[in-house]
Amino acid sequence: MSAPLQATIAALREALGDDRVRVGDEIGERSMTDWTRHAPARAAALLVPRSTQEVSRALAICHEAHQPVVPQGGMTGLAGGAIASATDIALSLEKLAGIEEIDTASATMTVLAGTTLQAAQEAAEAAGFELALDLGARGSCQIGGNLATNAGGNRVIQSGTAREQVLGIEAVLANGAVLSSMNKMIKNNTGYDLKQLFIGSEGTLGVITRAVLRLHPPRASRHTALVAVDGYDAAVALLRKLSARFGNDIGAFEIMWPDFFDFGVSLTPSARSPFEAEHPLYALIEHAGFDASDTGERFATFLADAFDANAVRDAIVAQSVSDARALWRIRECTAEFPARLDPVNFDVSLPIGSIGRFVDECRAALDARWPSNRTYYFGHIGDSNLHVTVDGHSVPRVSHHDVYAFVYDLIVPYHGSVSAEHGIGLLKREFLPLSRSPEEIAAMTAIKRALDPHGILNPGKLI
Repeated sequence: MSAPLQATIAALREALGDDRVRVGDEIGERSMTDWTRHAPARAAALLVPRSTQEVSRALAICHEAHQPVVPQGGMTGLAGGAIASATDIALSLEKLAGIEEIDTASATMTVLAGTTLQAAQEAAEAAGFELALDLGARGSCQIGGNLATNAGGNRVIQSGTAREQVLGIEAVLANGAVLSSMNKMIKNNTGYDLKQLFIGSEGTLGVITRAVLRLHPPRASRHTALVAVDGYDAAVALLRKLSARFGNDIGAFEIMWPDFFDFGVSLTPSARSPFEAEHPLYALIEHAGFDASDTGERFATFLADAFDANAVRDAIVAQSVSDARALWRIRECTAEFPARLDPVNFDVSLPIGSIGRFVDECRAALDARWPSNRTYYFGHIGDSNLHVTVDGHSVPRVSHHDVYAFVYDLIVPYHGSVSAEHGIGLLKREFLPLSRSPEEIAAMTAIKRALDPHGILNPGKLI
């Protein structure tokens, strides 16, 4: 460790206290990498502040020393955005957690950045509201990380991304200045909407410490069905019919190609498909309405009529909460990817009408290049998001980077995005020009230099 770095850590200890600064073996494996398991490294120090003021003091010291700082949340990312190097100082928000206020009149929640998404959801529910944001990592991911990456999740089709759930934000800038815009109003047309700079910025412009989140009336009834359809075009047609019939009450529309569906089924307790036959494509649908007396009959009748009209090949409607959880368990098998695969994950966005064609072309191209590949396709097509996961074990002696480059090149003709909801981080940085023009990247770089002139915040990530 260099003398300047040692001096910076000493200054941090003096300013924050020894219990806020961890070094060496005091830094656990959890802080060394995210769910990608990419390039694990122990940071030179791990800071665990318990207040915005402590975050401010820490960043002021690091700014003065030109010392890189990597903000960390729940470490559930899939783009390497929170991975620190051995010469970085990691800053964990895990101790900056809790619900500060639920304002029932404005239907808002004021929450600290280190609060897990699940804790925020449960607090909202206890107060008679619903926090619309939801994703599979809800028990581990943190609100600050959700906002820093503009998380999407399962219900974007109904409620939008994390960006749409935020009214106000507090962030600490690189030099330690606290930018507080803890607005509770829906209308506030007073110049630049500064909070939007930090949402999706992946910790490169400032460290989010608090937020005011929008709450919604709870969806009083939820009905879940797993349907089989003839193919991608049939799935899109079904989605449009559902939207025309039920509007914003369609809470989720998750599609799974057979490779992914079979993998998910294999992890269920029975390891048996709920369908008697195999089908070209599967959709997991959630109808979520405000009427507590809704028994799901309208939803079931719609599916029955769709079956009679050959719009679906088969359908299973959950009859209980446990049934619904069992169906969702198939879709949420992605939690097992890191343990069972060597996952090379793609989180891309394409025009909805082109997703099926892209999957066919991607499958054919991968099969031609690496015939032994095992690849899984699934996504939230209602918001144009497709996930592709290649099992690295099935393409031995091929680097993850080579797989990334190969698949991302296939996206270019579609004018799609290399990241739909997981951010850019470290792993996608070199591919950002495939989705953003030189002028756009120059504008982002200018904003970065203005707010972080020494480039200390999450260096090497995003841009």
